[in-house]
Amino acid sequence: MTRRTDIDVRPITEAEFPEWNRALNTGFLRPPAVPADQLEARRHQFVPGRLFGAFDGDRCVATYRSFDQEVTAVGGAPVRADAVSNVTVTPTHRRRGLLTRMMARDLAGARERGDVVATLIAAEYRIYGRYGFGPATTMTEWTVDVPRAGLDPRWAAPEDGGRIDLVDGEEVRKLGPGLHERLRRTQPGAVSRAELWWLSRTGVLDVNGTPWTEPFYAVYRSADGEVEGICSYRADDRWGDAKQPLNTATVDWLIGVTPAAERALWRYLCSIDWITAVRSGWRSPDDLLPHVLPDPRAARITTQADWLWVRILDVVKALEARTYGAEGTLVLEVADGWDLTGTGGGKGPAAGRWRLEASPSGASCTPTTESPGLVLDAAGLARLWLGDESAVRLTALGQVREERAGAARSADALLRTSRRPWCPDMF
Repeated sequence: MTRRTDIDVRPITEAEFPEWNRALNTGFLRPPAVPADQLEARRHQFVPGRLFGAFDGDRCVATYRSFDQEVTAVGGAPVRADAVSNVTVTPTHRRRGLLTRMMARDLAGARERGDVVATLIAAEYRIYGRYGFGPATTMTEWTVDVPRAGLDPRWAAPEDGGRIDLVDGEEVRKLGPGLHERLRRTQPGAVSRAELWWLSRTGVLDVNGTPWTEPFYAVYRSADGEVEGICSYRADDRWGDAKQPLNTATVDWLIGVTPAAERALWRYLCSIDWITAVRSGWRSPDDLLPHVLPDPRAARITTQADWLWVRILDVVKALEARTYGAEGTLVLEVADGWDLTGTGGGKGPAAGRWRLEASPSGASCTPTTESPGLVLDAAGLARLWLGDESAVRLTALGQVREERAGAARSADALLRTSRRPWCPDMF
């Protein structure tokens, strides 16, 4: 069978949006037909020039979408990002370079716009490293065995004088955006949320085609009445022999901008009558949850995986945007052979030798001809940027080369963070 080579990769028009969505559903193994109400909800995601399709004749056989985003750097600075999503290739058209062509078009445009990084959540691990992306944060999900946790079953309210109230979706849409903004100003790896996020998470718009069931929303207010936390959760209806409740509460998402709010919300979730297990949802690996319990072993890890992937598009702005907990100088030689043309073999945007001078009061990053301390690729630089990965560990794995003795340890002293970066969102 001869493969066609005249497949056209281009930004889609609004008239092509229904066909693009059919291909999107096909790629994600969903029923191809998109209901009219769902298609209308998805139109909120249509931005001219940011949705790409590969067309074999009139039929869309690959999809790609990007949108404007901000990701929080270490220290709290918002960094401009090109968020990549909705990447699919129809099974009949795999291995033809269609993703490479769409990625090249989009990342070249991101560079022209002045985006500092690109971000994505990788469905498969081995796809995106070749484009210079590296896993920069990790997520963990726990399941709490509530009877084993050792909590006082008589608990009724937070001990700090705060309170927890149940609210509806309309109230969440009022309180949630501001609360999330407070969180992401202090949480490295957190990303901005558009209004569509809140509309879809409270049942106003159906973007994903999942049947809507209203969850419970719990709000934590401090003793002085300030809203400091919100969570969304659902409960199943499962009973064992002799009418024993065996219900599980599953957390959709939980925001706590103070430790008191986080502790109170986890305590609340583990105190609901009939609930014998709590699934935490996607949390930071160093979340307070396990050790907020009298018996932390009651919380077992059920999922642990890479989460937010980053691609550095502007090394100088990326390294100067974040803060550093120590003073030092680091010279990095970055290999980046993906030049955003889609052909490979060129010089990518992260390529070069860079001198980072950092201290708690600020940082500067400049091109240099000095001998490097560390040699790494663009994906390795992305893994180190948010402070979660260790240069010493990557050196041991053979993914970073140490040219000066002690350079990896010095890099860790500069780059690593006291609390781990975390991205609460799937996009």
